Amino acid sequence: MEKVLKSRYGQIVFVITVLMVVLFLRLFILTVMQNEEWKDKATNISTKSIYTKAPRGEILDRYGRVVAGNRQAFTLQINAGDSSDEELNKVCSEVVRILEKNNEDFFDNLPIIITGNKFTYTYQNDIEEWLTAQEMPITFTAKEAFDELRVRYGIDESLDKYEAQTELQNVYKIYPPISVKNMRFSKDLDKESFLGRYSLDKETLTEEKAKKTELSAKEAFYRLRDYFKIDPMLSNEQARKIIVIRNEMKSMGFRKYLPADIAKGISDSTIVEIEERSAELPQVKVVSETRRYYPNANTASHILGYLGQISESDKEYYVDTLGYNSNDLIGQNGIESAYETSLKGKDGIKNVQVNAVGELVRTISETEPQKGKDVYLTMDVELQKTAEDALEQALKQIQVGGTFQSQYGNYHYSKAYKNANVGAVVAIEVETGDVLAMASAPDFDPNLFATGISKDDWNALQSQNPRDSMAPAPLYNVATMTPVQPGSTFKMVTATAALEAGLDPNKKLYDGGRIMVGNRPYACLIWHRNGGSHGYVNLAEALEVSCNYYFYDIATGKDFYKGVNLGYRTPISIDIITSYAEQYGLGKPTGIEIPERVVGVPTAEKKMEQMKSSLRSDLKSKAEKYFDKNTVKDESKLSKSIDIIVNWTDENPTKNQVVDRLTKLKLGVKENMIDSLADLCKYTYFNYAAWTLGDEFNIAIGQGENSYTPLQMANYVATIGNKGVHNKVSLIKAIEGQKPIEKEPGTKIKLSDDRHLDEIIEGMKLVANGPKGSLKGVFGNFPVEVAGKSGTAERSGKMHPPDEVAYIQKHLRQINSRLSWEQVETEMKRLMKKEPDTYRTKDGAVRQAVINLSNGTVDYEKIDAYKSNYDNFAWVLTMAPADKPKIAVAVMIVQGGTAGYAAPVAREVIGKYLQLDKTYEDFNLNTTIQ
Repeated sequence: MEKVLKSRYGQIVFVITVLMVVLFLRLFILTVMQNEEWKDKATNISTKSIYTKAPRGEILDRYGRVVAGNRQAFTLQINAGDSSDEELNKVCSEVVRILEKNNEDFFDNLPIIITGNKFTYTYQNDIEEWLTAQEMPITFTAKEAFDELRVRYGIDESLDKYEAQTELQNVYKIYPPISVKNMRFSKDLDKESFLGRYSLDKETLTEEKAKKTELSAKEAFYRLRDYFKIDPMLSNEQARKIIVIRNEMKSMGFRKYLPADIAKGISDSTIVEIEERSAELPQVKVVSETRRYYPNANTASHILGYLGQISESDKEYYVDTLGYNSNDLIGQNGIESAYETSLKGKDGIKNVQVNAVGELVRTISETEPQKGKDVYLTMDVELQKTAEDALEQALKQIQVGGTFQSQYGNYHYSKAYKNANVGAVVAIEVETGDVLAMASAPDFDPNLFATGISKDDWNALQSQNPRDSMAPAPLYNVATMTPVQPGSTFKMVTATAALEAGLDPNKKLYDGGRIMVGNRPYACLIWHRNGGSHGYVNLAEALEVSCNYYFYDIATGKDFYKGVNLGYRTPISIDIITSYAEQYGLGKPTGIEIPERVVGVPTAEKKMEQMKSSLRSDLKSKAEKYFDKNTVKDESKLSKSIDIIVNWTDENPTKNQVVDRLTKLKLGVKENMIDSLADLCKYTYFNYAAWTLGDEFNIAIGQGENSYTPLQMANYVATIGNKGVHNKVSLIKAIEGQKPIEKEPGTKIKLSDDRHLDEIIEGMKLVANGPKGSLKGVFGNFPVEVAGKSGTAERSGKMHPPDEVAYIQKHLRQINSRLSWEQVETEMKRLMKKEPDTYRTKDGAVRQAVINLSNGTVDYEKIDAYKSNYDNFAWVLTMAPADKPKIAVAVMIVQGGTAGYAAPVAREVIGKYLQLDKTYEDFNLNTTIQ
C-alpha cells in the first residue's frame, strides 16, 4: 500500500477515490437526510402565490335591498419574495415613477417628512396641531391636556379617567387623541410601534445599550436608509419614496410573504403599463378587488357606520393575530364595526409553479376567496329615506319659519327657530322592537371613508362648536347618543304609576293655575302665558291638553287645589314613578347592536352627587372671588378647602353654621366674602341637594333629572302600543348562512289591570284627534287614527360660542363700558403667564381678566348675559293605527321651539310605512343574494 501511494498513479487513484467517497456521502445527505428541506427550497424558488382579496359582506335592508355593497377596483401590490434589497429598491423606485406619472395616489404611511433640510415626525406635528387647535401649549403632556379638558368641560372629579373620557366623547363630542389607559398621546404610541418595527424604539435601544435611545426624525431616517440598503447616491427625497413602499411591505409583520397593497383604485393606463412590464417587474401585480360602496350615499349613515384604516397601535391585533393586510379598512362605527368579523371575508390563494422565464407550469393548489357574510337589517331603506327627507325638510323650514310640504297637508311653522339644526327620528315595529328607520341630522356620506378619508373631509365632519354639546356634529348619532329631557311625553309613565297606586282615571281634578314652592310657581303653559286654567280634567283630558297641574296632583297623590289626598291604595313617590320608567325601558340599554348612551333614571343619590359636583365646579371657577391669593396659588390647599365645603352638602347645615365654620376653619376664604359664600352654598346648593317637592313636580312632567334618547323614547311608546310588553331593540334581521335571529320574549310591565294602558291610550288619541289636542292640526285629517303625545322640553344654561375671546371682545361695551379691549387683553396675557396652571387657555383667562379689571362689579352671570339661551326642544311620540299599533315613531328636534313642530316628520314616516307594509308583504327573507 505504501509502495502504491508513493507512485504517481497510486496517488491519483487515491485522491479520486477519496473525492468519490465524499461526493457519494454528500449526495446521500442531500437526497436522503436533507431531502425535505431542499425539496421545499427548490419548490419555493419555482412557485409563486397569487392572492385574491375576498369581497366584504354586503349590508341589506329588511327586503334585501343593498345599502352597503361593493364595487370592482384594481389594486397594485408588491410581493418581496426572495428578492434582494437592491432588486426591491429598483422595483419600488420604478413603481413610484409610474404611479406619479399617472397621477395615482399611493399609500404613504411613513411618519417622517422632509422639508428642505428639516426632518420631522408627522406624529409630533399632529399632536402640536391638535394642542394648538385646543388652545393649549404645545409642550403639554397627554396628562396635562386631558386634565385641562376635564377642567374646561367641568367633568366631575369623582369620575375616573375612563368615565371622564366617555363623558367627553358622549356629551361634548370631544375625542382627544389620548390613550387614557397609559395617559399618552395615541400618536406617541403609533410612533413607538413604528420605530419598534425596525428595533429603533427606546426600549429596544436601551436593551442594546445604545449610546442614544431617543432618535430624532433625521437619525431614524438615516437608520432606515441603512436598514433597506438604499443607494447612497440617491437624494433623501428619492430615498424616502423607496422607503415609503418598503415600509408598507415591512408592515405586513410576520406575514411578509403576502403581497402588500401599495395603491388602490388605479387607472387603466397604470394597469396597462404594469402588465406590459411584468417581466422586469415580477414582484409587482395588479389584482382585481372590491371597494366598499354605499349606493344611497348619506342614507342610514349612522346605522351603517364607516370604514377606516387600521391604526399603527392596532396593527399587531388585526395584522398579526387576525391576518389582515396592514392597509385593509375595518369597520369603525355602526354595523360595519359591530359585525366586522362577519362582514370580513377570507382571502383566496393560488400557488402556481413557474419556469425560469416566469411562465406558468402548473397550479399546485388553489383556495377560492370566501366573501364575507351578508348582514340583513330590520331597517326599510325606503322608509329610512322618507324619515331623513322629512327630518331635513322640518329643520330647514323651522329655521326660517317656512312651510312643511306634504301630500297629507302642508304645515306652516309660524315662528322661526334659527338654531333648529339637530334632530332625530326613530321608527320601531311595535310587536317586535325591530328598528324600521332611524335617522339623525346632520349626517354624512360614508363613501368618503371607502378608500381613506382626507384630512379636510375629516375636519368638516367634526362638531361645529365643541363648547356646545348640542351643536351639529355629522358623525354623531343623535338617535342613540343624545339623552335629553323628554318633556310632557314622559307623562304616560307618571300616569301608569298613578293608576297602579289607585288613581281613578275618570275623576276630574281642578287645574288651580299654579302651585308655589318657595318663591317659584309650578304651573301649566296656559297659566304662564295669561294666567289661564284648564279647569276640571280627568286623565284622558289631562293628556290631551298636557295639564301640568293635573300631573303634579297625581304624582304626589294630593289634590293641591282642594288640599286633600287622592286616597291612593299604595303610596306614590319619585322612586315609584322612575321604577315604571325603567320597566318601559327608559334609562336602560335598549339592546341595540350599535353604540348608545344611557343615562339612568333620576335617583336621590345621583342628584346629591350632581349637586356636589356643581358646587365644586362653581367654587373652582370663582376661586379668586372667594379665596385669598395665597390659597388660590396653592392648588393643593385650594382643592382641600373646596372639598371640605362641598362635603357639608350631605348635612345641609344652617347658614349660621356655614358662616361659623368658614370663619373658624381657616379655609382661606376672604373675610369680606364669608357671608356671600355662605349664601351661595346654602341657598343655591345645600337646600336643593336632596329630593324636594319641586323635584317631584319636575320629574312627573319629564323635566328635571330625566334624560332619555330618541331610541329609548320610541321603544317606550312601542311598549304602550304592545299592551305593556317591552321588547329589546334590534337592527339585525339575519346573517347569511344562519337562521333568522330569534329574539328573546319581551318583558311585561307590572300592571294590576291591563285596562290602565287603555285609559292612557284614550288620552293619546285625544292628543292627535281631540278638539283640544296639540297634534290635531297635523293628524286630525290623517286617513288613519293615530295616538300620540307631544312634549316641549326646556334646557337650562347658555349656548357657549366657539370662541369666548371673540364673544367678550364683541360685547365688552355692554358687559362693562369702562373697560377697553386693550386692558382686557393685557390682563388676560398676564394671568396666563403668571398662573399658567390655573389659566391654561384664553377662554378661561379672558373671563377672569374682565372680573379682575371690574373690581368685582362684573360676575360670570353678567359676562354670559349676551349669550343665547337654548330654545325649547320639540318632542313627538306617536303610534298607529291607534287601536292596533304596528309602528311607533319618536321625533326629537333640538331647539325646535315647540312640540308640534316635530309632528309632520312623524306623520310622513307613518304614512310611508302603512303603504310599504302592503307593497312588501310577500317578501321572503330566504331570498339568496348573488
